Amino acid sequence: MNLEKKLEHNQIHTSVPCRVDFGGTLDISTLFLPLNFLSPSSFNIALDLRTVVCLSPWQKGYIKVSSKGFESAVFQKDDPPFNHPMGLMFAVAKYFDAHGVHIHIESGSPPKSALGGSSSAAVALVSAFYKVLDKSIDPEQIAWLAHYMEASVAGVPCGMQDQLAAAFGGVNQWFWKMGKISPEFERMPVFEHENDIKAFNSNILVSYCGIPHVSKDINKQWVDSFVCGETRSVFEKIADLTKKFSKAVKNQNFRQAADLMNRETKLRLEMTPDVLDITGKKLFEKAVDCGCGARFTGAGGGGCLWAVGEAGDIETLKPFWQDILGAVKDAKILDTKIENKGIIIL
Repeated sequence: MNLEKKLEHNQIHTSVPCRVDFGGTLDISTLFLPLNFLSPSSFNIALDLRTVVCLSPWQKGYIKVSSKGFESAVFQKDDPPFNHPMGLMFAVAKYFDAHGVHIHIESGSPPKSALGGSSSAAVALVSAFYKVLDKSIDPEQIAWLAHYMEASVAGVPCGMQDQLAAAFGGVNQWFWKMGKISPEFERMPVFEHENDIKAFNSNILVSYCGIPHVSKDINKQWVDSFVCGETRSVFEKIADLTKKFSKAVKNQNFRQAADLMNRETKLRLEMTPDVLDITGKKLFEKAVDCGCGARFTGAGGGGCLWAVGEAGDIETLKPFWQDILGAVKDAKILDTKIENKGIIIL
């Protein structure tokens, strides 16, 4: 599909949110199928640090991808490498047989911050190609396609909670299960009323530790240890904690939610001490001192931490986190809030 002429007078812009989460890894079929008897789930919150994808015309027969934090890359349409730092974007373009296009990605979150940025970009890009093709913007279908594209090129098992947060937005608990012919999910919004979502903003805090993460390393350790039977009982506990955490947030019992979050983080630390870097451990300990819960995002190992707690406890925690982060280059409290909307065609 040559997009050079199609986009000459009408560039396409799409936008999706990133996320923070609880109960990650359980969205990987390697885990949630054997744990089916527990009805495993993951919890996530979409954030207004949105990823914007723009499609504009480029040279016929070529694909160009540009994204802040990465060197721009141009390849012929027939041989783009999928093991490139932006290989997922080239893989999505190849799926649509697209060329004569410049894919420009602008992310509102820091690069490699463990907020699901690459998955968000894939969802935004698939949405953009759907728009070009005049296809209906179906969040579920787009999330599945982006998930399978990422799983096909990542080289490691992949979950799909990142794609779902990007496609749907909001605050959700996602249940993972087997459908008639393939794995599927059930979406359960945590709050019924928009005012409750707005109020929840005062109960969370998100920080960037200044150090990029590499999710493959830690995620692979979790999956491998589960497969060989070493940590199966631990993930059974995590599945239970995730359900209880979602219920505590729904009931606005944020002290209980904080305790459950800290229990989950400690289980992860026992399995993989590197899930929190030095700064992350300081942030976690201070959160506990202030009566809040704290947890890495994604697969940790750098990137972001987020906290949950009573509004007053979060206010108490914030200056302590600012002091800790102030000693690390590029580290900071992120200016963000909950995003109710998923895919937006601009």
